[in-house]
Amino acid sequence: MRSRTFLLLSLVTGVLAIALLAGCKGGQVTTIKTLLDDPARFDKQTVRIAGDVTRSLGILGYGAYEVDDGTGKIPVVTQEGGAPRSGAKVGVEGEFRSAFTMGSTTAAAIVEKQRYTP
Repeated sequence: MRSRTFLLLSLVTGVLAIALLAGCKGGQVTTIKTLLDDPARFDKQTVRIAGDVTRSLGILGYGAYEVDDGTGKIPVVTQEGGAPRSGAKVGVEGEFRSAFTMGSTTAAAIVEKQRYTP
């Protein structure tokens, strides 16, 4: 009886843990258009994007590249691991930084924390 209760409790705990992890916002990809349409909302927040690298520059482990997800383009800056080549498909998790918005132009970038294959 005691082992059955322990098994049931373990099962319920496991299901709750999976439900909590599935509900975490960290796994969601945000479109670049969404970021640039409301930059103040996302400033200094960790975001995830995915798309194609359109421009790339890397030197001595540092790098910068531009990601296009079909809704917009945004530069990504990296402090380690260099930059992926142009044409590569990437997913990026990093801190969104907004500099300014003037008219319909928003100057912003993402400081890469992690890169993954979408």
